Amino acid sequence: MRQTAVDFSEQRCAAGRGGKLRVSMSSSTPAAARGTANGNRPPRPSVPTVVRAGVCGLLCAWAFLIPRDCPAGEVRVCVRPGDRIVFLGDSITAAAVRKDGFITRIGEFVRKERPDWKLELIGAGISGNKVPDLQKRLDRDVLSRRPDVVVVYIGINDVWHWNRNAGTPKDAYEVGLRDVVARIQKAGAQVLLCTPSVIGEKTDGSNRFDSMLDEYAAISRKVARELHCGLLDLRRRFLAKLKQINKDNRSKGILTTDGVHLNAAGNRFVAECMLEGLGMKPARLLRHVVMFRFKQTASPEQVQRIVAAFAALPERIEAIHDFEYGTDVSIEGKSQGFTHCFLVTFRSEEDRAEYLPHPAHQEFVKLVGPHVEKVLVFDYWVTKP
Repeated sequence: MRQTAVDFSEQRCAAGRGGKLRVSMSSSTPAAARGTANGNRPPRPSVPTVVRAGVCGLLCAWAFLIPRDCPAGEVRVCVRPGDRIVFLGDSITAAAVRKDGFITRIGEFVRKERPDWKLELIGAGISGNKVPDLQKRLDRDVLSRRPDVVVVYIGINDVWHWNRNAGTPKDAYEVGLRDVVARIQKAGAQVLLCTPSVIGEKTDGSNRFDSMLDEYAAISRKVARELHCGLLDLRRRFLAKLKQINKDNRSKGILTTDGVHLNAAGNRFVAECMLEGLGMKPARLLRHVVMFRFKQTASPEQVQRIVAAFAALPERIEAIHDFEYGTDVSIEGKSQGFTHCFLVTFRSEEDRAEYLPHPAHQEFVKLVGPHVEKVLVFDYWVTKP
């Protein structure tokens, strides 16, 4: 077994002088035993979990660890300068240390945007792994390295291997996932738990394992919520992204090579998602402005029913980050008959892509259509001076 350590700590100065990013291959020998033989920093002294959690909690309040700042349901972790981050998973994670892999891309971002952070990124993915495999090798491959943050991207094989009756039962998946997360937390490290992404890229729900994958993703969300760890909902993000870009309903070749393993676009997408989940790249706000000019035949009751229906959408569509509305009170007389303005806020283009075709939104469109003379829609990314 071989794992890859992408080290951005001791090599930072050389890279800053034009040197190349160092990717070193290391055996399964624990970091504590290796010391600095391969150029990695020595392991940190053990710090009581409660102390580290308290300190990190204060830092995270500053470093965007606020659920409202994330796409619906997600919670970020707090990466600090000097942290050692281990990426634990299966073949998707094993391939992430390659030239176009998401771990390599994250490292490139750190080197460019956070050159003084001296982060150490370690890949610990093994092909074919399922949750029970992570349980068996957690001490050897992760905890022995004394990580500060562990990104757990698992679940695909637990579902996919049911095609040969070798998947992980749902109860064992949940128990095992809880065990992995709890042991990492007990060791004093933060956990960013990722939901399993896709097994097939069709957007109409016809991939063989779609329903089962949704069930396992729901378990991952439940574990993250109940154990109070970070959550990156890759399942939800992939589905929203594919609805946006997979117009031909292809089964592969959009974000993956084979419906599972990431291609260049998929690695780029996952890297962007993980940078947000790690709190290193604050998510932007996408404003969706909608203005109505109602027909003269629209009664006040009909208008009010439309306003109430629009205001109810945030409760029905999880992708909506924020919502507000109002009526025109301008004294300039330039409203051109538009009387009502609604401001819908999303955290990402993927959230907007989920919102537009959502059944609740389409139901609202049908309600408002007969009563509106003209609609103005304007989207923009929030820019602050």
